[in-house]
Amino acid sequence: MSKIPGLRYDPFPAFRFYINLVDSSGQRGAAAVSSINAILGAALGGFSECTGMDMSMEIYEYKEGGVNDIVHKFPTRASYSNITLRRGLCFNDELWNWHYGFVQYKGRRMDGIITLMNEIGIPVKVWHFKNGIPVNWRGPDLNATENSLAVESLEIAHEGIELYTPQAQIPGLLY
Repeated sequence: MSKIPGLRYDPFPAFRFYINLVDSSGQRGAAAVSSINAILGAALGGFSECTGMDMSMEIYEYKEGGVNDIVHKFPTRASYSNITLRRGLCFNDELWNWHYGFVQYKGRRMDGIITLMNEIGIPVKVWHFKNGIPVNWRGPDLNATENSLAVESLEIAHEGIELYTPQAQIPGLLY
């Protein structure tokens, strides 16, 4: 990225994002995830919150004999937290149907595309999680004494997350 005098590089806002789910079975799913059309295509819906996009590295400690001032540390494997999506309950039942499909032993894994956009709606960061399984669906808390939205949430276990930078795929865009 070239530096332009006077141009600010502020952190991106965290409130403009959308989620796509893509069938991860076979080559068709892999091709869809790598396609810019999947990133810019129809979103699963508006979500008010997406949490759990983190990974950690396990460390193996080796205590070498005769060396008492150091414990050698080696990376072993990465582990990923479950991603939780929350949104206002609406007519779209896709989250429920995906989870209930697994309850009935008919479910299919899905890859997910989480796209963060800048203030003018241009994708700036894209995370792709692989082989997602909906492990927990939670319906709204209903209370007649409160004036709040009915919110559903879905927790997704997955087998890894990758970060893509859209400007590499969309020539001419400056971030």
